[in-house]
Amino acid sequence: MTTIPRSEPGVLTIPAFHDNYLWLVHDGKNAVAVDPGDAAAIAAALDAHSLELTAILTTHHHADHVGGVRELARQWDVPVYAPLHDAVAGATVRLAEGDRVVLDRPAIAFRVLDVPGHTRGHIAYVRETQGAHWVFCGDTLFAGGCGRLFEGTPEMMLASLGKLASLPDDTLVYCAHEYTLANLRFALAVEPGNAALQARYVQAEAMRAAGEPTVPSTVGLERATNPFLRCDSPEIRATLVREGRIGPQAGPVQVFAALREWKNTF
Repeated sequence: MTTIPRSEPGVLTIPAFHDNYLWLVHDGKNAVAVDPGDAAAIAAALDAHSLELTAILTTHHHADHVGGVRELARQWDVPVYAPLHDAVAGATVRLAEGDRVVLDRPAIAFRVLDVPGHTRGHIAYVRETQGAHWVFCGDTLFAGGCGRLFEGTPEMMLASLGKLASLPDDTLVYCAHEYTLANLRFALAVEPGNAALQARYVQAEAMRAAGEPTVPSTVGLERATNPFLRCDSPEIRATLVREGRIGPQAGPVQVFAALREWKNTF
Protein backbone atom coordinates (compact mmCIF):
# COMPACT_ATOMS: atom_id res chain seq x y z
CA MET A 1 0.00 0.00 0.00
CA THR A 2 1.13 3.56 -0.66
CA THR A 3 0.23 6.72 1.21
CA ILE A 4 -0.06 9.98 -0.71
CA PRO A 5 1.38 12.76 1.46
CA ARG A 6 -0.49 16.03 0.94
CA SER A 7 -2.59 18.57 2.80
CA GLU A 8 -4.17 20.45 -0.11
CA PRO A 9 -6.85 18.23 -1.70
CA GLY A 10 -5.99 16.54 -4.96
CA VAL A 11 -7.81 14.23 -7.39
CA LEU A 12 -7.11 10.61 -8.29
CA THR A 13 -8.31 9.32 -11.67
CA ILE A 14 -9.90 5.85 -11.51
CA PRO A 15 -10.53 4.24 -14.93
CA ALA A 16 -13.57 1.95 -15.02
CA PHE A 17 -15.65 -0.05 -17.51
CA HIS A 18 -14.81 0.69 -21.14
CA ASP A 19 -14.23 4.44 -21.02
CA ASN A 20 -15.45 5.85 -17.68
CA TYR A 21 -13.47 7.91 -15.23
CA LEU A 22 -14.37 7.81 -11.54
CA TRP A 23 -12.80 10.36 -9.21
CA LEU A 24 -11.40 10.39 -5.68
CA VAL A 25 -10.89 13.82 -4.11
CA HIS A 26 -8.44 13.29 -1.26
CA ASP A 27 -6.03 14.90 1.21
CA GLY A 28 -3.70 11.92 1.55
CA LYS A 29 -5.82 10.33 4.28
CA ASN A 30 -9.49 10.92 3.50
CA ALA A 31 -11.30 10.71 0.19
CA VAL A 32 -14.59 11.62 -1.46
CA ALA A 33 -15.77 9.46 -4.35
CA VAL A 34 -17.38 11.27 -7.29
CA ASP A 35 -19.73 9.26 -9.52
CA PRO A 36 -18.58 5.83 -8.26
CA GLY A 37 -20.13 3.57 -10.87
CA ASP A 38 -17.88 0.65 -9.87
CA ALA A 39 -17.53 -0.07 -6.14
CA ALA A 40 -14.65 -2.51 -6.66
CA ALA A 41 -12.56 0.03 -8.58
CA ILE A 42 -13.05 2.66 -5.88
CA ALA A 43 -12.35 0.20 -3.06
CA ALA A 44 -9.15 -0.95 -4.76
CA ALA A 45 -7.92 2.63 -5.16
CA LEU A 46 -8.73 3.45 -1.53
CA ASP A 47 -6.78 0.41 -0.41
CA ALA A 48 -3.85 1.05 -2.74
CA HIS A 49 -3.41 4.60 -1.45
CA SER A 50 -4.37 4.03 2.22
CA LEU A 51 -7.38 6.33 2.01
CA GLU A 52 -10.60 6.33 4.04
CA LEU A 53 -13.85 7.08 2.24
CA THR A 54 -15.78 9.92 3.92
CA ALA A 55 -18.49 10.87 1.39
CA ILE A 56 -19.94 10.15 -2.03
CA LEU A 57 -20.99 12.76 -4.61
CA THR A 58 -23.16 11.87 -7.60
CA THR A 59 -24.10 13.99 -10.62
CA HIS A 60 -26.97 11.97 -12.10
CA HIS A 61 -28.76 8.64 -11.92
CA HIS A 62 -27.18 6.56 -14.71
CA ALA A 63 -25.79 3.21 -13.57
CA ASP A 64 -22.21 3.82 -14.69
CA HIS A 65 -22.17 6.75 -12.26
CA VAL A 66 -24.06 5.33 -9.29
CA GLY A 67 -23.71 1.55 -9.58
CA GLY A 68 -21.26 1.36 -6.70
CA VAL A 69 -23.03 3.75 -4.34
CA ARG A 70 -24.93 1.28 -2.17
CA GLU A 71 -21.98 -1.08 -1.67
CA LEU A 72 -19.56 1.72 -0.84
CA ALA A 73 -22.01 3.41 1.52
CA ARG A 74 -22.63 0.09 3.24
CA GLN A 75 -18.94 -0.59 3.74
CA TRP A 76 -17.96 2.89 4.92
CA ASP A 77 -21.28 4.28 6.29
CA VAL A 78 -20.86 7.65 4.56
CA PRO A 79 -23.31 10.32 3.33
CA VAL A 80 -24.39 10.14 -0.30
CA TYR A 81 -25.01 13.48 -2.03
CA ALA A 82 -27.28 13.34 -5.08
CA PRO A 83 -29.43 15.52 -7.34
CA LEU A 84 -32.79 16.60 -5.96
CA HIS A 85 -34.54 15.77 -9.24
CA ASP A 86 -32.74 12.52 -10.21
CA ALA A 87 -33.59 9.22 -8.52
CA VAL A 88 -30.31 7.97 -7.05
CA ALA A 89 -30.80 4.90 -4.85
CA GLY A 90 -29.13 5.27 -1.47
CA ALA A 91 -29.03 9.08 -1.52
CA THR A 92 -29.01 10.69 1.92
CA VAL A 93 -28.62 14.38 0.95
CA ARG A 94 -30.50 15.89 -2.01
CA LEU A 95 -29.00 18.90 -3.77
CA ALA A 96 -30.03 21.61 -6.21
CA GLU A 97 -28.50 24.81 -7.54
CA GLY A 98 -27.52 27.19 -4.75
CA ASP A 99 -26.75 24.41 -2.29
CA ARG A 100 -23.24 23.87 -0.97
CA VAL A 101 -21.40 20.75 0.10
CA VAL A 102 -18.95 21.52 2.90
CA LEU A 103 -16.75 18.65 4.08
CA ASP A 104 -14.26 18.38 6.91
CA ARG A 105 -12.33 15.31 5.74
CA PRO A 106 -10.94 16.26 3.29
CA ALA A 107 -11.44 19.97 3.99
CA ILE A 108 -13.18 21.06 0.81
CA ALA A 109 -16.36 22.79 -0.31
CA PHE A 110 -18.37 22.74 -3.52
CA ARG A 111 -21.26 24.78 -4.82
CA VAL A 112 -23.93 23.03 -6.82
CA LEU A 113 -25.14 23.94 -10.31
CA ASP A 114 -28.24 22.54 -11.99
CA VAL A 115 -27.10 21.39 -15.45
CA PRO A 116 -30.04 19.45 -16.94
CA GLY A 117 -30.09 18.08 -20.47
CA HIS A 118 -28.42 14.68 -20.34
CA THR A 119 -30.88 13.91 -17.54
CA ARG A 120 -33.49 16.28 -16.17
CA GLY A 121 -31.93 16.40 -12.72
CA HIS A 122 -28.22 16.45 -13.58
CA ILE A 123 -26.03 18.60 -11.30
CA ALA A 124 -22.38 19.66 -11.23
CA TYR A 125 -20.04 20.34 -8.31
CA VAL A 126 -17.87 23.46 -8.51
CA ARG A 127 -14.83 24.13 -6.36
CA GLU A 128 -13.82 27.78 -6.36
CA THR A 129 -10.83 28.02 -4.04
CA GLN A 130 -8.19 30.58 -5.02
CA GLY A 131 -5.73 28.86 -7.30
CA ALA A 132 -7.79 25.65 -7.55
CA HIS A 133 -10.90 25.89 -9.71
CA TRP A 134 -12.53 22.53 -10.45
CA VAL A 135 -15.85 21.28 -11.82
CA PHE A 136 -17.14 17.71 -11.70
CA CYS A 137 -19.67 17.82 -14.50
CA GLY A 138 -20.62 14.17 -15.06
CA ASP A 139 -21.99 13.72 -18.57
CA THR A 140 -22.98 17.33 -19.32
CA LEU A 141 -19.72 18.74 -20.69
CA PHE A 142 -17.09 16.44 -22.17
CA ALA A 143 -13.60 17.20 -23.44
CA GLY A 144 -14.43 18.44 -26.91
CA GLY A 145 -18.13 17.54 -26.67
CA CYS A 146 -21.27 17.26 -24.57
CA GLY A 147 -23.66 14.57 -23.39
CA ARG A 148 -26.55 13.14 -25.36
CA LEU A 149 -30.01 14.53 -24.64
CA PHE A 150 -31.60 11.46 -23.10
CA GLU A 151 -34.17 13.35 -21.02
CA GLY A 152 -33.75 17.07 -21.61
CA THR A 153 -34.17 19.51 -24.49
CA PRO A 154 -31.66 21.43 -26.58
CA GLU A 155 -32.69 24.59 -24.72
CA MET A 156 -31.91 22.94 -21.38
CA MET A 157 -28.51 21.62 -22.45
CA LEU A 158 -27.42 24.84 -24.13
CA ALA A 159 -28.26 26.78 -20.95
CA SER A 160 -26.40 24.21 -18.84
CA LEU A 161 -23.32 24.40 -21.04
CA GLY A 162 -23.49 28.18 -20.80
CA LYS A 163 -23.25 27.95 -17.02
CA LEU A 164 -20.18 25.75 -17.25
CA ALA A 165 -18.59 27.91 -19.95
CA SER A 166 -18.94 30.95 -17.69
CA LEU A 167 -16.63 29.45 -15.06
CA PRO A 168 -13.05 30.80 -14.94
CA ASP A 169 -10.87 29.72 -17.85
CA ASP A 170 -8.48 27.83 -15.55
CA THR A 171 -11.26 25.67 -14.11
CA LEU A 172 -10.29 22.01 -14.45
CA VAL A 173 -13.11 20.07 -16.15
CA TYR A 174 -13.46 16.60 -14.63
CA CYS A 175 -15.86 14.88 -17.00
CA ALA A 176 -16.71 11.20 -16.75
CA HIS A 177 -15.69 9.58 -20.06
CA GLU A 178 -12.70 9.25 -22.37
CA TYR A 179 -14.53 10.43 -25.49
CA THR A 180 -12.02 13.10 -26.46
CA LEU A 181 -10.60 11.85 -29.77
CA ALA A 182 -14.02 11.01 -31.18
CA ASN A 183 -15.33 14.39 -30.03
CA LEU A 184 -12.41 16.26 -31.58
CA ARG A 185 -12.78 14.43 -34.90
CA PHE A 186 -16.34 15.69 -35.04
CA ALA A 187 -15.23 19.17 -34.00
CA LEU A 188 -12.73 19.24 -36.87
CA ALA A 189 -15.48 18.26 -39.30
CA VAL A 190 -17.57 21.26 -38.29
CA GLU A 191 -14.78 23.82 -37.67
CA PRO A 192 -11.74 22.66 -39.68
CA GLY A 193 -10.11 26.09 -39.72
CA ASN A 194 -9.79 26.32 -35.92
CA ALA A 195 -6.02 26.27 -35.29
CA ALA A 196 -6.41 25.72 -31.54
CA LEU A 197 -8.61 22.72 -32.27
CA GLN A 198 -6.08 21.29 -34.74
CA ALA A 199 -3.32 21.56 -32.12
CA ARG A 200 -5.53 20.03 -29.45
CA TYR A 201 -6.26 17.00 -31.60
CA VAL A 202 -2.56 16.35 -32.18
CA GLN A 203 -1.88 16.61 -28.45
CA ALA A 204 -4.82 14.39 -27.48
CA GLU A 205 -3.80 11.77 -30.02
CA ALA A 206 -0.29 11.68 -28.54
CA MET A 207 -1.67 11.40 -25.00
CA ARG A 208 -3.89 8.47 -25.87
CA ALA A 209 -1.06 6.75 -27.76
CA ALA A 210 0.96 7.01 -24.53
CA GLY A 211 -1.93 5.57 -22.50
CA GLU A 212 -2.61 8.87 -20.73
CA PRO A 213 -6.08 10.29 -19.98
CA THR A 214 -7.03 13.45 -21.86
CA VAL A 215 -9.06 14.76 -18.92
CA PRO A 216 -9.26 16.96 -17.03
CA SER A 217 -9.30 19.71 -19.60
CA THR A 218 -9.98 23.36 -18.78
CA VAL A 219 -12.93 25.65 -19.38
CA GLY A 220 -10.69 27.94 -21.42
CA LEU A 221 -9.65 25.07 -23.70
CA GLU A 222 -13.26 23.99 -24.12
CA ARG A 223 -14.37 27.51 -25.00
CA ALA A 224 -11.67 27.64 -27.68
CA THR A 225 -12.19 24.20 -29.24
CA ASN A 226 -15.49 22.57 -28.21
CA PRO A 227 -18.13 23.12 -30.92
CA PHE A 228 -20.99 22.83 -28.43
CA LEU A 229 -19.66 25.92 -26.65
CA ARG A 230 -19.07 27.69 -29.96
CA CYS A 231 -22.54 28.01 -31.48
CA ASP A 232 -21.63 31.61 -32.39
CA SER A 233 -18.71 30.50 -34.57
CA PRO A 234 -19.21 31.75 -38.17
CA GLU A 235 -17.38 28.69 -39.52
CA ILE A 236 -19.56 26.25 -37.60
CA ARG A 237 -22.69 28.05 -38.76
CA ALA A 238 -21.45 28.04 -42.36
CA THR A 239 -20.70 24.32 -42.18
CA LEU A 240 -24.17 23.53 -40.88
CA VAL A 241 -25.81 25.69 -43.57
CA ARG A 242 -23.71 24.04 -46.27
CA GLU A 243 -24.70 20.60 -44.96
CA GLY A 244 -28.37 21.59 -45.06
CA ARG A 245 -28.76 21.18 -41.31
CA ILE A 246 -29.84 24.74 -40.50
CA GLY A 247 -31.07 27.79 -42.37
CA PRO A 248 -29.07 31.02 -42.60
CA GLN A 249 -31.18 32.69 -39.90
CA ALA A 250 -30.99 29.89 -37.33
CA GLY A 251 -30.56 30.94 -33.70
CA PRO A 252 -28.14 29.50 -31.13
CA VAL A 253 -30.56 26.78 -29.96
CA GLN A 254 -31.11 25.60 -33.53
CA VAL A 255 -27.35 25.59 -34.14
CA PHE A 256 -26.78 23.56 -30.98
CA ALA A 257 -29.60 21.13 -31.79
CA ALA A 258 -28.23 20.58 -35.29
CA LEU A 259 -24.74 19.93 -33.92
CA ARG A 260 -26.02 17.46 -31.35
CA GLU A 261 -28.17 15.63 -33.91
CA TRP A 262 -25.24 15.39 -36.32
CA LYS A 263 -22.90 14.13 -33.60
CA ASN A 264 -25.40 11.40 -32.69
CA THR A 265 -24.74 9.71 -36.04
CA PHE A 266 -21.24 10.98 -36.87
